Formats: sequence, C-alpha cells, structure tokens
Amino acid sequence: MAEPYFASSVEDLATREVIASMSGLDFLQRIVDGELPAPPIGRVLNYRLDRVSAGQAVFCGEPTFDTKNPIGSVHGGWFGTLQDSCMACAVQTTLEAGQGYTTLEYKINIIRPLLPSSGMVEAIGDVSHRGRRTGVAEGRIVGREDGKLYATGSTTCLVMDLRG
Repeated sequence: MAEPYFASSVEDLATREVIASMSGLDFLQRIVDGELPAPPIGRVLNYRLDRVSAGQAVFCGEPTFDTKNPIGSVHGGWFGTLQDSCMACAVQTTLEAGQGYTTLEYKINIIRPLLPSSGMVEAIGDVSHRGRRTGVAEGRIVGREDGKLYATGSTTCLVMDLRG
C-alpha cells in the first residue's frame, strides 16, 4: 500500500469527469494506491482510507490533541466524520461508472471514549443494502491494538447520476 498524498488545493482533487469515468471501487482503490489524492479532510483530522473491497471500506486514524473536546476526550464529531467516511465509502464501492452518492443521514453510537493516547483505530464500513437509488451501510470503530469497540453507526446514502 502506498502512502497517501492529500489534496492541497482544488486543482489537486479529482474532477467530476474523472470520478464518473470509473467504478466507485476503482476510484477508491486508486486513492489507496496513491494514484489519486486523498481528500484533505483526512489530513486535517488525521485519518486515511486504508483498504477497500466490494461492499467494504476501512479507514485508519489516530486522534490527536486537536480533536479533544472541552473535557479532554475525543470530540464526538471526530467519531462522526470517521464513521461517515467509512460507511459512505463502503456504499461508493458498489457504484458503477457514472454514479455518485451523497449521505442522506447517519447515526453513531459512541460506546466508550477515545483519548489522544488511545492509539490507532480502524473504522470499518460494510454495505447492508444497495438498491437502485439508495445504499445502506453499517460501521464500527475498533482499536487497532486493543480490539475494543469504540463506536457503531449506520448510514443511508442517495445514489445519483454524475453525468447529468
């Protein structure tokens, strides 16, 4: 697996035409392989797409001091953004060339707190339903070293035509 490089300007991001020219799985695999830039949100929040397969997307990340909330644990928004990424990208792995998606809704359940000292976690998204217009996925955040479950979630994504 190549080290990702993150987009640092609008010009670095893949265009709609490039994205529409390949399947969702192929597009995401090219990000994993370092052939296409990873989105800048990963650099900002210290996480990245680690691996993909049909119906699954796995991100890895490590919370930092900058992700702390006022009481010293990792902010729920970090959990939510990481969960949204893994679950929505799992849906993206099922898309054909010319299709895109947007998150309609997501829900997370934080089971235990994370601290900046907690170490690396994996966010694993798995598709549970893929219809003509919607995709549904479930996700979980698990400690890479301790194996503990930190959060679960679910999402519904709207599938749309990118060529229109």
